[in-house]
Amino acid sequence: METVALHTRLREGREADYDRIHATIPAELDEALREAGVWSWRIWRSGRELFHLVEVDDYRAMRACLAEHPANVPWQAQMAELLEVEDDYSGAEPAVRLVWELP
Repeated sequence: METVALHTRLREGREADYDRIHATIPAELDEALREAGVWSWRIWRSGRELFHLVEVDDYRAMRACLAEHPANVPWQAQMAELLEVEDDYSGAEPAVRLVWELP
């Protein structure tokens, strides 16, 4: 299993919208994430900054599985309205890399 950290940023003034929309994700998206190998996905927000921690069997495979998934495509379109930089699924590498951990 992989643990992946991600960072995204909300458009200014969209914080409440993001919180409201993420209060409950669609059941189809939940099922798609689990089928793609996601065990856990947690998101913290500090102002407009979003920090994700994803536990997944294989991050690249998960991204490939979800790129055109009918449950994920409309969700990503909705997120694109909220995020400063939308995720176009062009890259499979997370932008945040581990530099230290407490042994």
